[in-house]
Amino acid sequence: MQLAIVGDKLIEANKLDSAYLDYGTFFGDGVYEVLRSYDGKLFALEEHLARFKRSLAEIEIDGVDIDDIRDKVISTWQKSGIANAKIYFHITRGAGIRDHTAEGLTPRFFLMVTEIEDASRQKQNGITAMTVPDTRWKRCDIKSLNLLPNVLAKRLAHKRGCDEAIFVDDKGGITEGSSSAFFAIFGNKLQTSPLAANILPSITRQFVLKIYKNVGLELLEKQTRAEDATKADELFIAVSSKDVVPVVKFNEIQIADGKPGKYTKLLIKEFAKLVK
Repeated sequence: MQLAIVGDKLIEANKLDSAYLDYGTFFGDGVYEVLRSYDGKLFALEEHLARFKRSLAEIEIDGVDIDDIRDKVISTWQKSGIANAKIYFHITRGAGIRDHTAEGLTPRFFLMVTEIEDASRQKQNGITAMTVPDTRWKRCDIKSLNLLPNVLAKRLAHKRGCDEAIFVDDKGGITEGSSSAFFAIFGNKLQTSPLAANILPSITRQFVLKIYKNVGLELLEKQTRAEDATKADELFIAVSSKDVVPVVKFNEIQIADGKPGKYTKLLIKEFAKLVK
């Protein structure tokens, strides 16, 4: 007899709810997306779905109807009645007895709509960030459920009184944040790491690169070294749930005058125009 324990309850394995046999739980075997709405309007849904479709293809989860996912996202969000919502969804390979090479599983979909946190204070005052070694796997361009290094990095940052952890590779170059894209401004040059296998193709990053010229910046897609970031005129992160957020202290060193910089504030305004 195959047995399992859930909490303190002994259950025959063949009577387990399939939720306990999900490959997302066993292996982190799945991909996810997070998008948001602004004042009753979904933002960048098609861009998020395109990235989701790519992630599914990269980990070889087949048979997923993207049109059906779009309908579920829209209808669930509309039913929630939340004007400023965070919409999270994922697909795992399926459920079954734990087996690294299982075939023929039915992909499992999960979606949740919640109220988004108010980031206005962080945008007004800025946040603090610290660097951590980048211990993630080599395919961070896939938005997978394997986020343990990100979780540990963010937890460490919070223990140290910081809002975000910034990953640094073995050569001392910044890749991205634990849950954000990272930008530095030197003079009028906007600097960010070019997309690669160790960089998530951030949707918010994508939109920042559509509006930077509007505020008088020039783009330099070049990795920033951790020690150089402290010398920047401005730093900021970009993340779907908050869009553009200034970083005013980095590795306990104040950035410029310790206040959100002029270009970052202009980008926040431009992003607000964009979402409307």
